[in-house]
Amino acid sequence: MPETTTDFCVIGGGPAGMTLALLLLRSGCRVTVVERSRSLAREYRGEILQPGGLAVLDALGVLAPARERGGYELARFRLSEGSRTLIDIDYRRLGPPYDYLLSVPQAHLLQALLDACRAYESFHYLPGEKISELILEKRVVRGVVTSGRRTIGAHCVVGADGRYSKTRKLAGLDYRRSEDFDFDVLWFRLPAAAPAPVAHIFRAEGTPMLAYPSYPGSVQLGMTLRHKGYADLSRHGLGHVKQRLRWAAPPYAELIDEHITSMRDFSLLDVFAGDTRPWVRAGLALIGDAAHTHSPLGAQGINLAVQDAAVIHPILLETLRSGAASTELLAEFEANRRPAIDRLFRIQRLQGKAMLSRSRLAGFLRPKAAALVGRGPIAAKITEQIAYGRERIRITETRIEEDEPQQDSRIG
Repeated sequence: MPETTTDFCVIGGGPAGMTLALLLLRSGCRVTVVERSRSLAREYRGEILQPGGLAVLDALGVLAPARERGGYELARFRLSEGSRTLIDIDYRRLGPPYDYLLSVPQAHLLQALLDACRAYESFHYLPGEKISELILEKRVVRGVVTSGRRTIGAHCVVGADGRYSKTRKLAGLDYRRSEDFDFDVLWFRLPAAAPAPVAHIFRAEGTPMLAYPSYPGSVQLGMTLRHKGYADLSRHGLGHVKQRLRWAAPPYAELIDEHITSMRDFSLLDVFAGDTRPWVRAGLALIGDAAHTHSPLGAQGINLAVQDAAVIHPILLETLRSGAASTELLAEFEANRRPAIDRLFRIQRLQGKAMLSRSRLAGFLRPKAAALVGRGPIAAKITEQIAYGRERIRITETRIEEDEPQQDSRIG
């Protein structure tokens, strides 16, 4: 018998898992979150929130406390090649209240979510625990066993444990890695007392460099490299690496010279996209990167995670009301969400080819395509879709005791 029982066991205490936990707690459910890290003091990469994610977090009351801990509003997203600005997306076109990107340390967001969850007696948080096996009964997932040999019985298990999801692996769900985004990113930080309120991609001969303000008082930069290309780059020494960085992002050349003093100043991220099919099985569902992994070029990771949580939330409540987290009921999540995710995969595939290609044809077409999408009605439409996705997602305000939700989570 399980040592403890809960309505929903969420694996992973990142933005997807903690947002879902809070939504379920607000609806009167019992929730246990299993998180492998012992504290929030760990390395993060995703820090940018798009307006769609801001809207969900604001509705949950956690955006303001996250912002109070510190962050930067970014008004623009810019792509440049040499001295030419190819794309300059102005988020102020969207109108208030979410007419900006927000660069906020992920630890600030997670702390705000964790504090909100801890206000509920039905919340249990297990830091420093990993999932080791699924509890199965006639091929239906009934709970989990953790690395500490703790058994947790659950009406439904939700895997929100990222792109290397152990939940996905244990569930036997097929995950396919896409070669379209098979590259690495070399990350580093530079001090910046008053960073410009812009997320910027500098493109130089097929080597895009992403730069954005990172709280407190710094700029985070990431240079794209071909997959496993760092070994070739680094064998020439630190001076050669710094030369490549200065060439890729000229506005930061002096800061690179001054503050990059060791190879230990860098961290390397293996970037890939991937998709799980299906996202669900009886008693279990995947959300966020565990279900669908995206390139960082569009700064969509946290946005998609919190939107996934908002979309699956009313479906999970329905499974609890019905008494069974059946494959058929859980599949409604994928049916609702799949079109938006597949569309984003297509868009990011085109983005990647446009930014990474070194061909003459791509070089000729890039400024012409950028001019087309950078102004006029099409620019406003593209800004809306980047900011919110295929549709604006709103949370469902309902409790498990109620028969009907007050508002659907998918507003077209």
